Amino acid sequence: MSTQALTVAIVGGGITGLTTAYYLQKAIQEQKLPIRYVLLESSERLGGQIQTDYTNGFVIERGPDSFLARKTSAARLAKEVGLENDLVRNQTGQAYILNNDQLYPIPGGAIMGIPTKLAPFVTTSLFSPAGKLRAALDLVLPRGEQGEGDRSLGEFFRHRLGNEVVENLIEPLLSGVYAGNIDDLSLMSTFPQFYHVERKYRSLILGMRSTTPKQPKASADKKTPSAFLTFKRGLQSLVEAIEQRLDPVCIRKDTAVEKICKTDEGYELQLSDGTVMAADSVVMTTPAKTTRDTLSAYPFINLLKEMPTTSVATVALAFPETAIKQDINGTGFIVSRNANYHITACTWVHKKWPQTTPKGKVLLRCFVGRADEDAIVYQPDEEIIKAVLTDLNKIMKIEQQPEFYHITRWKQVRPQYVVGHQQRMAKLEAELHAQLPGIFLAGAPYHGAGLPDCIDQGEASVHEVLKFLHMPEAIAQ
Repeated sequence: MSTQALTVAIVGGGITGLTTAYYLQKAIQEQKLPIRYVLLESSERLGGQIQTDYTNGFVIERGPDSFLARKTSAARLAKEVGLENDLVRNQTGQAYILNNDQLYPIPGGAIMGIPTKLAPFVTTSLFSPAGKLRAALDLVLPRGEQGEGDRSLGEFFRHRLGNEVVENLIEPLLSGVYAGNIDDLSLMSTFPQFYHVERKYRSLILGMRSTTPKQPKASADKKTPSAFLTFKRGLQSLVEAIEQRLDPVCIRKDTAVEKICKTDEGYELQLSDGTVMAADSVVMTTPAKTTRDTLSAYPFINLLKEMPTTSVATVALAFPETAIKQDINGTGFIVSRNANYHITACTWVHKKWPQTTPKGKVLLRCFVGRADEDAIVYQPDEEIIKAVLTDLNKIMKIEQQPEFYHITRWKQVRPQYVVGHQQRMAKLEAELHAQLPGIFLAGAPYHGAGLPDCIDQGEASVHEVLKFLHMPEAIAQ
């Protein structure tokens, strides 16, 4: 093996790029590999959409606020970088659906909207008697045809449970994850577990009942175990802890990659400072549009045009407790698309994450914008705040202005995994392998948008790079 160091360029310093850099550096150091890496970030900070603000004693997330505890890669990485003792779980409580200007408790036993307990579903006023009867048809409907291909979440769930349950419960729950339209989103790229449940059990309701762990009798009177984790000082703690463990010589901020071209020796990266960098392998962790622009010399990259994005904004508002005239017991609500509201969801952060909020204060985190309805994201601050406060006043009787607010706009960065996404990704990666070997894609636009999904992709990209650079002894360990 050559003793000359090989160069790996990691483009994008969000959580996927950071993870790639961390695990690649770990492999280099532990196994003394002849590799150097450079992490290139176009902005002045690392972390991408992970941004935590600390105003007046509040801990305010501008992007994601937590991650699923059952997906273990994020907690494992946190332990590696010394944050294991800073992990905190969310407080559990009642969550609501807002429909027809009324908050309806999400029925107990509903798993992503699919009923697994009879009594809460029968007694809820969220659905009409006809809607409940239509959903019950899932118990007798045959399973779908095997191998019928990808389809939308909306088509799948409307067939199994009917329009009313989909519109009033499943749609706001599932589409909220991607800020998308469930009639466009791919079943197999977003929630393939439901397809597999139907294949195995025929009925979604029976299948989810069979696969949901039974709650021990001894703890039946206790709260449901929390599903999400974050850090005492917010998710930015993870970004900072990873950055502290990376070699600062290998990090270049304020440096965008404008073009990547293949050469006889590898790749040339044209950088925004006018310099050119040579690399033997490249990991692209950038948004789809940035990746497309950077690799625009290669026509097949236009497959990324078929992966749409949408815009959302988070709106954090701080109040004194006395401002809330109609307090509600719970952790927040999501909004049915049929409701005439600008906000799509609201988290009562001071209840869900008590460590974020000083005593005597209230922190609300609202969301605006989703697929086909993101014009509000581009409005001035004053218009967004007016719309959000008007909505909140209908529900919580908040008549005064917030002590302060933070609006964070995420323009055209939320990936939409529309029907056929997996097939497009397979075709795109096959073309990359054939025409640009050594360039790998990782991150939210490609194989999962959650924090653990991005960490998984970063770690997997390290294995791909080492394999490409012909270092099998590194992969085996």
